[in-house]
Amino acid sequence: MNSTYVSKGAKLAFRDSGSGLPLVFLHPTPVDGDFWRPLIEELAGIRAIVPDLRGHGASELGSSLPIGGFAHVPDAPVLSMEQLAADTLALLDHLEVPTALFAGCSIGGYVLLELWRQAPQRIRGLAFICSKPQPDAEANLAKRADNIAQARAGAPGAPRAIDAFFDNAAQSLVGATARQRHPEVARELRAQMTIMPEALVAVQAGLATRPDSLPTVATIGVPVLAIAGGEDVSVSPAEMEAFRAAPGGCEFHLLPEAGHFAAYEEPRKTAALLTAWLKQFEA
Repeated sequence: MNSTYVSKGAKLAFRDSGSGLPLVFLHPTPVDGDFWRPLIEELAGIRAIVPDLRGHGASELGSSLPIGGFAHVPDAPVLSMEQLAADTLALLDHLEVPTALFAGCSIGGYVLLELWRQAPQRIRGLAFICSKPQPDAEANLAKRADNIAQARAGAPGAPRAIDAFFDNAAQSLVGATARQRHPEVARELRAQMTIMPEALVAVQAGLATRPDSLPTVATIGVPVLAIAGGEDVSVSPAEMEAFRAAPGGCEFHLLPEAGHFAAYEEPRKTAALLTAWLKQFEA
């Protein structure tokens, strides 16, 4: 079922399919919820709840985002992890789902950490794929500012500078092995990059201002699954090792030949790991 709901004045899209354990999938940026399709096709016994994050896919960005939180670009609107977590909780309320399991990739994982801070009672387990609890280092903050400048560049009628950003993301974030063996993967993910410039600006500012979540990991009392990509140029396996500190227990796996979009590059391997981890939640 494809449908919409409203959160803080914005109409947001989601897909709800299957039956069984409710599992909410939060996609990376700048792609949309279709990112999870190859993985979900490999899973059984779950109810897959897949939103398009605010500003992505068929979801509106909204007009009430705060401005001024990112010191490197003071006039940028900020799509915070707090807002994305609130949107996710509003979706659970809309669907009348009291508790669920959650999987997040990249920014999706950052939202999971915020969800744990806001509503741990609604979370049964957390699966992090190519995501980390550390905040941006200074070099990353400078890169976010450059990305915002690129999103804002260009003149009416001229080729969009943002398209060059998408072209680079589709190549650099997909692992070298997938690019060589399955070049269609980068093309398919590039086709999902439809986020508008104003949304890209807000997302980059939100990523830049996300908090240090290492202290949060030390409070996670539910089971954690962490899947890292050995060819991920954005999130290193060493950074993801920090999830081992979760007191609820962490199952850590490395996919040596996967990049930042590991769940799309290697859906069968990712699904096998997720399926084995999910068995502990079956009645």
